[in-house]
Amino acid sequence: MIKEFRLNKFIADSGYCSRRKADILIDTGRVTVDGKSAEKGIKVTSNNIVRIDGQIVTRDEELIILIFNKPPGVTCTTLESDSSNIIKFLNYPKRIYPIGRLDKYSEGLLLLTNKGDIVNGIMRSRYNHEKEYLVTVDRPVTDNFLNKITTGIYLSELEITTKPCFAEKTSRNKFKIIITQGLNRQIRRMCEQLGFRVIKLRRTRILNIELKDLPLGKYRKATQNEVNSIIAQMNQ
Repeated sequence: MIKEFRLNKFIADSGYCSRRKADILIDTGRVTVDGKSAEKGIKVTSNNIVRIDGQIVTRDEELIILIFNKPPGVTCTTLESDSSNIIKFLNYPKRIYPIGRLDKYSEGLLLLTNKGDIVNGIMRSRYNHEKEYLVTVDRPVTDNFLNKITTGIYLSELEITTKPCFAEKTSRNKFKIIITQGLNRQIRRMCEQLGFRVIKLRRTRILNIELKDLPLGKYRKATQNEVNSIIAQMNQ
């Protein structure tokens, strides 16, 4: 028996976009099934011909999750107009998306996937996923600095106070920090609020996935255990 899928899931599994964005494409008339304008909620199989803006999309059965050691200067965007975008840098043979972000000047662990639903699931802040960083600043790290970092800092630009987190000094001008939020430039903003400037920011862990000795600018496929961990977190 041929398996049926809701159209938005079929599109998400193709790696084209998330389910939510697929629904928008359907509502705006950009999706056809077997040559006819599609309606939201219909079911399709691999025997149907699904097109978005005339381009055929096919459901990808394989879940791809890449672990990438992003170098500084690479931008976490899929926009082709950005010459430094991560997709051009990796030149991976299948359509993939970054999960979350690292700002252009930061480096370290970044996850990418071909499944739009995985992207959405991992990025939802309610999951409180741990992310670990090593940070180098322009001044000696003090106990007062660490205390303020760990208890939460009001970021006036974002009009929000950061959640309590873990931080510890690792050397004179360096500290380790574990956060569960994903605010824009969060660690840099926290340091700036306290009069410190970040010299180097390197993410070393997301969940149980660690960067370890993966060379800068290189990627590897996630192990099955790592994949299972990500899916388990999404299903909580």
